Amino acid sequence: MRYDNGGELLVAVLRELGIDTVFGIVSVHNLPLVEAVDRELRFVPVRHEASAVNAADAYGRARGTIGCALTSTGTGAGNAAGSLIEALSAGTSVLHVTGQVESGFLGSGRGFIHETKDQLGMLTAVSTYAATVTGADTAGRVLRDAARAALTAPGGPASVEWPIDLQYAAQTDTPAESAEPAVPAPTDGELAAAGALLASARRPLVWAGGGAVRARAELTGLLAASGAGLITSNSGRGSVPEDHPQVVGNFATTPAGRALLADADVLIGVGSHFRSNETADYGLALPAAHIQIDVDAASLGRVYPVEHALHGDAAAVLARLLPYARAAEAGWTDRVAAVRAEVRAALHDSIGPQAAICDAIRAALPREAVVARDVTIPSSSWGNRLLEMYDPRDNVFPRGGGIGQGLGMGIGAALARPGSPTVVLAGDGGLAVHLGELLTLAQERPRLTLIVFNDGGYGVLRNMQDRYGDRRSGVDLVTPDFEQLARACGLPYLRIAAEEHSLPVVTAAVASDGPTLVEVDLTALGPMKNPFTPPVKIPGA
Repeated sequence: MRYDNGGELLVAVLRELGIDTVFGIVSVHNLPLVEAVDRELRFVPVRHEASAVNAADAYGRARGTIGCALTSTGTGAGNAAGSLIEALSAGTSVLHVTGQVESGFLGSGRGFIHETKDQLGMLTAVSTYAATVTGADTAGRVLRDAARAALTAPGGPASVEWPIDLQYAAQTDTPAESAEPAVPAPTDGELAAAGALLASARRPLVWAGGGAVRARAELTGLLAASGAGLITSNSGRGSVPEDHPQVVGNFATTPAGRALLADADVLIGVGSHFRSNETADYGLALPAAHIQIDVDAASLGRVYPVEHALHGDAAAVLARLLPYARAAEAGWTDRVAAVRAEVRAALHDSIGPQAAICDAIRAALPREAVVARDVTIPSSSWGNRLLEMYDPRDNVFPRGGGIGQGLGMGIGAALARPGSPTVVLAGDGGLAVHLGELLTLAQERPRLTLIVFNDGGYGVLRNMQDRYGDRRSGVDLVTPDFEQLARACGLPYLRIAAEEHSLPVVTAAVASDGPTLVEVDLTALGPMKNPFTPPVKIPGA
């Protein structure tokens, strides 16, 4: 197949991947790509390259597929690096296509405009795959190889740098039949040994991480057959709908969660990295009788010892384990349900007036709607736990913990699923990192409610300094008048300053067919009962 330029080829590959929307910033070093995408698909001109990758990342998460970001070379590619780290941490599929200087000058060190030293090395460090287009007859292969790498477990972003002269050149593309990557699977003996342990379980628990989200039916079947309780990491939320009576959820480190783990006799870990912030810096005690399932061999036994390590796809392995499941002892499933209710009631009470906002969001949203969350106190305290999720594609957040990514993610998710509303939870400090994306929001007008929790700075770190130190450093910030800011951007504005405002304001915003900025005035609303501090260790504290 012949294409007049690289942009036309890129559009053809994106259509193969089912991508209809691309996020990026136009540049002299990606102009043919942007023009073709804008002509044939939808190009969303975000205001920062980091947001392009965040939006593409969330577009893929919300669809359960892959997203695409276009950036420029040099500084532009460097700006994208932080968000590529997020996608790498999360194992989410992003095709990142960035420009490069003319191939004749590549690596010459002449200071060609937008050139940087070893851009490919930088991209390799923050991507699961990185490659350079070296000819007009190989670009299609490079793009497809990159997409395949991004979509192959454990996933992550794939970056392709494309010299500008080769973008303008006519392209020859011969799609090659590619073999599907081999999917690992445990041996029959390994399955039988693990199955024997599962069959002996009288008080079983399952811990589901991000690798479990494509094994929803199998997980649900295991809960039904065994009576097990389901603990999740943040990434595993929604793998079984969180209103299921056996779903304890993301509450492992609570006192009741710890007690349940202490009394369990078998744990089945499914696709979880057991991250530090979800295991009290690995201090959380897990049952010694531990079956761990993961498609990433490096994850098996890396954090906690395992009795049976099953290397394979979660859905396939669980389907083979299911016949071994036996019903739990009398009273165990009831205890799981009691713990589920206890941890939710305790958190609901501890967040004080913010509980009304949590309740209002769930009441206003349809059952399946994206909730994108930046790193902020409402997200870290109750958004990641109490606000119920029923589908893992609805659960969009920065798994690597970086601040300022929520709005870009929300824009990507909202444009991925225009038929349902999206809500973004952001703090004033995090939003300030990418205030320019308010203009993207105003320009593209997705059905998105941006809820900004305004406490005048970095509340998480302020709480840490107030608790452990005798002064504040770098946490109190000047914030804008959000009503005036919204007006300047042409965005509707609403305000929550009391608990009774929550339901009518959130309901009105979610019902809108376009974007709305909702400010939560935390000073007026009042404090949580228990100030939130993150689960990190302070030496000597």
